[in-house]
Amino acid sequence: MSSPIGLPVVGMVGGGQLARMTHQAAIALGQSLRVLAVAEDESAAVVTPDVRLGKHTDLEALRAFAQECTVLTFDHEHVPGEHLRALEAEGYTVCPGSNALRHAQDKLVMRTELAAHDIAVPAFTEVHEVGEVLAFGAEHGWPVVAKAIRGGYDGRGVWLLGSPEEASVLVRELLGAGTPLMVEQHVEMRRELSAMVARSPFGQAAAWPVVETVQRDGICVEVLAPAPGLSEQLAADAQRLAIRIAEELGVVGVLAVELFETNTGVVVNELAMRPHNSGHWSIDGARTSQFEQHLRAVLDYPLGRTEPLAPAVVMGNVLGGTEPNLRIDERMHHLFARFPGAKVHWYGKAERPGRKLGHVTMLGERMNPLRAEAELAAAFLGTGRWPDGFSIH
Repeated sequence: MSSPIGLPVVGMVGGGQLARMTHQAAIALGQSLRVLAVAEDESAAVVTPDVRLGKHTDLEALRAFAQECTVLTFDHEHVPGEHLRALEAEGYTVCPGSNALRHAQDKLVMRTELAAHDIAVPAFTEVHEVGEVLAFGAEHGWPVVAKAIRGGYDGRGVWLLGSPEEASVLVRELLGAGTPLMVEQHVEMRRELSAMVARSPFGQAAAWPVVETVQRDGICVEVLAPAPGLSEQLAADAQRLAIRIAEELGVVGVLAVELFETNTGVVVNELAMRPHNSGHWSIDGARTSQFEQHLRAVLDYPLGRTEPLAPAVVMGNVLGGTEPNLRIDERMHHLFARFPGAKVHWYGKAERPGRKLGHVTMLGERMNPLRAEAELAAAFLGTGRWPDGFSIH
């Protein structure tokens, strides 16, 4: 399958903001990304002309979509593995493949596989009954972290259990509701990092600088690139680790390896096999964005350079506020008057408190003042309010 001008067609399953930003990168490469969206008003569907409507859980919809595409890739990890295996058996190209993607879909599979390769992960065990959590806590200490094995993002599907009493109540409720569950050791960490890489079918790999991700209430609110104060050795170790994971698991496309930095090194927390929130800074702050790189990788093009375009880059997520007092276009007007260097990306979503509506990126020479500006800009875009006493002049 090729486009009207003879170029391959990349089909992305899912119509969220990741597909929206991938479409923007596809235009420069001569492609108009084909998107499988659930509804016409999804983030990507409202800007991408080449849209098919269908559910990612519907094998027939996936098969019809695959017939029109050179390669299938993903805006999210929620396509059933059995559907992907069926498409692969029929000869369709899926990137990343089902064997790789299952490690991002199933936390227990991921933990087990990484541990088998001697890659540092928190101590963990599958949970079938409350007593297993109590025994785990007695061995590894409290608190412990319970996780839904499948699904969950932005803090959903994760519970910090501070005591045997708390664990007894919550775990019984979760198991009673049919939630597949695991428990893992609570890691004493200095901060959270993300090592993003891309890998092509040819086996070429490229890594961006390791970044620091700042979380609030389980949601990433800020990304600092490169991670401030990270030693060259630990940064290189984290990049090599991410490339090794991509190779060991056979990932094709972008891979985000979420890490805990501890006093003794890094521990793997999560994997995402698609463009990732921690890589949004690369749109305006790196030689090649994660979205362009993902397209290059799944098409087996040579990968692009990844160095940052400034000594410091900060990306702030714009979260919806309560009853913003300015329309979005008015907020943009005021923001650019105060910060003409800000780069803003809206996702085309309806506003509601706490929802990721977009992001703002700042480039500069020094991290600390840049970070303060990015935090202020993101907060204003979400709420329409400057802090008391703040003047744009």
